[in-house]
Amino acid sequence: MLEKVLIANRGEIALRIQRACHELGIKTVAIHSQADATLKHVLMAEETVCIGPGPSADSYLNMPAIISAAEVTDSVAIHPGYGFLSENADFAERVASSGYTFIGPSPELIRIMGDKISAIQAMKSAGVPCVPGSNGPLPDNPDECLRIGREIGYPVIIKAAGGGGGRGMRVVHNETSLINSINLTKAEAGSVFGNDVVYMEKFLERPRHIEFQVIGDTHGNAVHLFDRDCSMQRRHQKVIEEAPAPGISEELRMQMGERCAAACRELGYTNAGTFEFLFQDGEFYFIEMNTRLQVEHPVTEMITGIDLVKEQLRVAAGEALSFKQEDITLRGHSFECRINAENAKTFMPSPGRITTWHPAGGPGVRVDSHLYSGYVVPPYYDSMIGKLIVWGENREAAIARMSNALNEMVVDGIDTNILLHREIFQHSAFKAGGTDIHYLEKRLGL
Repeated sequence: MLEKVLIANRGEIALRIQRACHELGIKTVAIHSQADATLKHVLMAEETVCIGPGPSADSYLNMPAIISAAEVTDSVAIHPGYGFLSENADFAERVASSGYTFIGPSPELIRIMGDKISAIQAMKSAGVPCVPGSNGPLPDNPDECLRIGREIGYPVIIKAAGGGGGRGMRVVHNETSLINSINLTKAEAGSVFGNDVVYMEKFLERPRHIEFQVIGDTHGNAVHLFDRDCSMQRRHQKVIEEAPAPGISEELRMQMGERCAAACRELGYTNAGTFEFLFQDGEFYFIEMNTRLQVEHPVTEMITGIDLVKEQLRVAAGEALSFKQEDITLRGHSFECRINAENAKTFMPSPGRITTWHPAGGPGVRVDSHLYSGYVVPPYYDSMIGKLIVWGENREAAIARMSNALNEMVVDGIDTNILLHREIFQHSAFKAGGTDIHYLEKRLGL
């Protein structure tokens, strides 16, 4: 097993990784910015290293500082968590070339999956269904772009090959605006992602967002851990996740899960990853693969009983997966609410001091958060301050349990979106299940 792991992240995911390491007898190193000296996992770590000022660019995105922290603490591995440098192929490469174990897939696969075009091509080769599209970068020839648009059929969506986080995308409803939309998206992609390559896909007008959790080892094994529904979104950012996805037959769930696991085996994919799909009219369409641990991994853990972070650590240490596909069983239903430091109506960020912290509790309730009374939420980072997760023997029981947990949870001193979550869990459409990715924004009038 790995002797000492440097946690290259902050907040709830850093604490989650630290707990898994300690349960396996692994020492941890907590890096932190000057603004994060009082984070819970920093206060609990065996060793800490300050890597720079508050802004991410000067700290959690500072590759040389992170590598240096690993050197001075004699760490043997680096866990990137999610966000920041977790899907940065150059960082994974620098970690490996510096003699450390990167707890994630190879730099080559991160690079392939980080480019939407090469990822789609890899999935098509592996037999994973994809959205009808241009099958490659759009040419500079406007006439050829117009031909591709007519062939796909409107509406279409223009996407940046290096995009993510809901940026670098434009929906086009007719031929008249196609070329202008392509040019605008190329300009945005070049400015934001440093890569102006764009491609075209059929725009699905009422899809759901469903994803499959996978994990592979260095011995050629790869399995899936069923699916999650992440359709409850605002501005392409997930708000609530659940597992399994409602309304998906067991036969289709297993068929798609095995396709994803087979693709991992064919690609030689190691560690945790997620295949993301749009689902409409009974069909799955691949959109991207996340080559890291997901924010919503707890709902998968709740329905399978498998600790994904521990398994990541074992795989990185060279061990084979501790289970086979037939050992993984789906039990019950789970929800996760992302708790953000923001106003529930205006969505304005709300940094500040936590005066009261009372997490929900009881059977089947889990809270992943770094908060404590007196902690000051800094203004530099993502607004998510925790995750409220519940499990129930079925979807209806899980909805009732989450509603109770949301009513019980108290976070005073700052604004949070708990009120929004309470409202959503009373919506009849949400209770029925199967809402598409546009449901929440329509409900909010956005």
